[in-house]
Amino acid sequence: MKKRIIILLVFTLIGGCLYAQDKAGKRERKKNLVVKEWNVKAGSRTPYLDNVVTYDELGRKVEEIEYASYGQKKRVTYTYEGNSTKCKEQVEYDDKNKPVRIKQFEYNDDGTRKVQKNYKPNGKLESTKTFEYSYK
Repeated sequence: MKKRIIILLVFTLIGGCLYAQDKAGKRERKKNLVVKEWNVKAGSRTPYLDNVVTYDELGRKVEEIEYASYGQKKRVTYTYEGNSTKCKEQVEYDDKNKPVRIKQFEYNDDGTRKVQKNYKPNGKLESTKTFEYSYK
C-alpha cells in the first residue's frame, strides 16, 4: 500500500515539473511561427483557408485572421510593451480591414488583468471593464 502511495506521489511531482517546463517550451516552439487552419466542406474536396495565426520572434501572438468564403472575415493584431508577454493593445478589424475596436489593457503587479478599456476607431472611449479576483 505504501509503495503505491509513493509511486503516485512521484508521478504527481514529475507531472508538475513537466507542466512548468512545457509552459516555457510552448513559447519557444512558437517563435516566428505561422499556423494556417484549412477546412473542407462535406461533399467537397477543395480545402479553404479558415484561420491564420502569426507569432513573433519571442513566441507571442501578433496577428490572427479569420476567413470566410468571401475572404477576410475578421483580423486582430496584438501589441506588447518591450519583451513583456502581456498584451498592451489589441486592435480588431472588420472584413474590409478597417478598425472597429481598440482594446487597451492594464495589469496588476502579479500579472493578472486589472482594466480593459475599449475605444472606438476615432479614439473615443466606448467602455471600461474592471477585473476583480477573489478566492472562495
